Amino acid sequence: MAGPVIAILLALILCALAVIIVLLARRRPPSGTAGTPRDPFAAEDQAAGDPRTIKAGDMVEYLGVRYFVRGSVRLREGGFTWSEHLLDADTIEGTKVWISVEEDPDLEVVWWTELDVGDLVPDKRTLTVDGVEYRREEHGTADYASEGTTGLGEKGRVEYVDYEGPGGRYLSFERYGGGAWEAGTGERVPNGTLTIYPGSGS
Repeated sequence: MAGPVIAILLALILCALAVIIVLLARRRPPSGTAGTPRDPFAAEDQAAGDPRTIKAGDMVEYLGVRYFVRGSVRLREGGFTWSEHLLDADTIEGTKVWISVEEDPDLEVVWWTELDVGDLVPDKRTLTVDGVEYRREEHGTADYASEGTTGLGEKGRVEYVDYEGPGGRYLSFERYGGGAWEAGTGERVPNGTLTIYPGSGS
């Protein structure tokens, strides 16, 4: 009697194993499909290239448009450093555009467009430009060194006043060597929208 019982038990075990294998195969995600949701801010969605390495002679692409980096300004105030990069703005006639890169403490890249200040000066705690209210956040003086074509001397001092508005918008004033105020409005560059093409000298 032991022989038939053992054979039946083995058959049942084999059937159970077959059922388990089929069920596991059905639960496996299809080939090429991730088994878990993707993090939209994962490393692979960051800007192509490190914005901290941008320099004169590089090319950057933002929102489908490519810009040549004409010059870079490296700024230092105490132990804090940041960079501003002047771009060749062939697509925006007569308007200067640039990007700033800083870590405070997180990496922040901002796209700036020149603003005709007229009589506007950064002497108030809040300023309203084009219907957007900006609140003053910082005021200081930094040392700078320029590279490439910036319209500035090789080294010098710059006074700045930074304002912040809603939704990642900014307003900034700068004057180099005690000259007239220059200003620009900025917007934070979203992850994955900036691509960096190193220049031939890299």
